[in-house]
Amino acid sequence: MKCISVYTDNFEAFSDIFEQIVSTEFAENEERDLEGITVSHSGDVPEHYLERMSQKPEVVVMKDKARGITILQHGQVFEILLPVLEAAAN
Repeated sequence: MKCISVYTDNFEAFSDIFEQIVSTEFAENEERDLEGITVSHSGDVPEHYLERMSQKPEVVVMKDKARGITILQHGQVFEILLPVLEAAAN
């Protein structure tokens, strides 16, 4: 899974730029400013990262099942976990 970190604790601001984030291609470790919010590609995370984080009481887990996207919110950061498409390597 590819992880995009969004550095804000404001859910409304996050929601306003969410679609823009998931439709943007980020290079490895690339950082951008979208509407005053820092967004960065945080690399790939293993499957057990999601399992471990979702067990913590301070972490909120949201899912977009149709697209296979998981969003973790904790502290002042949202982490968008996107499935890596194997066909993209072709």
